[in-house]
Formats: sequence, structure tokens, C-alpha cells
Amino acid sequence: MNYRHGFHAGNHADVLKHVALMTLINYLQTKDKPLFILDTHAGPGRYDLASPEAQKSGEYRHGIGRILGAAEVPEALKPYLDALRAENQGGGLTAYPGSPLLLARKLRPQDRLIACDLHPKEAEILAETLYPFPGARVRAGDGYAAVKALLPPPERRGLVLIDPPFEKTTEFADLAKALREAWKRFPVGVYLVWYPLKDRAAANALHADVVAAGMKDATTYELYVRDPAASPGMAGSGVLAINASYALDSVMRTAGPYLAKQLAQGPGARFTAARLTAE
Repeated sequence: MNYRHGFHAGNHADVLKHVALMTLINYLQTKDKPLFILDTHAGPGRYDLASPEAQKSGEYRHGIGRILGAAEVPEALKPYLDALRAENQGGGLTAYPGSPLLLARKLRPQDRLIACDLHPKEAEILAETLYPFPGARVRAGDGYAAVKALLPPPERRGLVLIDPPFEKTTEFADLAKALREAWKRFPVGVYLVWYPLKDRAAANALHADVVAAGMKDATTYELYVRDPAASPGMAGSGVLAINASYALDSVMRTAGPYLAKQLAQGPGARFTAARLTAE
């Protein structure tokens, strides 16, 4: 799988991921203590929905486009939608903020964000995107290596987003290894991991690895917009959350079924939440 995000910005996978991400950051910032945030696969930070890539795929129209245009939206989606509207002044939908920009806009003076990207050009664009935010810094290089270098953080409170592009056939295995390393170094951290649902067996293997590693409070939230057997392409995606059920469960159990209905592209659209390990 080669997940070139310019084609997919604002699609159903982004909606699921970013609803969870905004819920977590808002919850963690209810405490005044400093917060460290690590985004391991950040991308350029902002996507132009008028670009040839976005217009060719049109995926955002069946993702965020359906949400912003809906008559009624659950309160659980409000933090996410507020962030989207802040990026699109004037009421239109011309830009989609990636996770590093969403996070940077939430930084308080005592917080800091390190956003990583392996590709030099993407890291350069990301640095320009995050320049206005003094608490944000870009690290050009391997996000998995950053896990070893930066965890545990001196703040002792942290949110780690692992959102790989799945450009390599070994990505699920690499992801599982990095998550084990991160959790070993920083077991009290909050982790949010995104993964595609094109290979059910690979996703199940990741879940099994989390259980075998002894990680506490692991929960999955998965959204299918159609039956994966009905047509090719990515019919769904999931987020795996560690140490986050207290913040996410109630929100995702409200938001998830709504997203499955609102973003459905055919029969088989559904949302599921499953606890892998207890707190």
C-alpha cells in the first residue's frame, strides 16, 4: 500500500483519526501541567483541497465534506469541526489541516510538539507550516527513531501519534516494533496509532502484539464505510489507543456510529470499538 496523502486528505480515515486526536488533546489539556506531543509521521501539515491530487480523487467530498455539510452533528465532533472551520475562514472548504497543524494550534505556552517526517521536502514544507508556533519543532528523519531518542520526555506527560504512510510491505511489523519500544520506555504515555484496514490479518496481528507485550488499557476503534469484500481500495481504517479509554470511549461510541452512517459508501458500513487489554 502506498498512501500518498495528498490524494486522501480529509477522507473517512482522516475524519476518524482526527476526531480521536482532538478529543485526546482537549482531555489532556484539562490539566495545567506541561504536555509533550510527538507526531512520528507528520507530513506537510496542510493540504490544499483545490490541488490536482485532491480534485482527482475527490475523497474529501465523501469524508469531511459530508460532515461539514450535515444538518445535525453530534457534540462529540465539535472540537474537530471547530479546528476545521478555523482553517477555512469564510465558510468554504479549501484546506485540510494535517495532524501536526491541528496539534500546533492547540499548544499552550507550557506544551511542546515535535513533528517528524522522513522525506526532506515534506519536512521543509512542514517547517514552514509550523513556523508561527513557538512550541512546535520539526525533526527531519525517521519517526520510529524519534521514539527511541525522545521517550520518555522530561515532562513525564505525553501524547504520541503514530500514523505511518504504509509505503512499505513491512510497515505493520515496523509499527508493532516501534510501539513496543515506545511503551517500554514510556508506559504512562498516551498513544494513538492509525492503521488501514486493507489486510484484516495484519491488523489482527498488531492487536495480538499489543496484548502479548502486556500493554495496559488498549482499545481499538474501527470504521468501515463499505464492505471490504465488495470493492477494491481502503474500505476502512482504525485507531488503536493506549492509556486513553477514559477520554475516548464515550466520545467514540457516540461519534463512531454517526460516522458510519454519514460516511457510508455502500452496504457493510459499520463502527466497532473493542477493548484489547484492561487498565
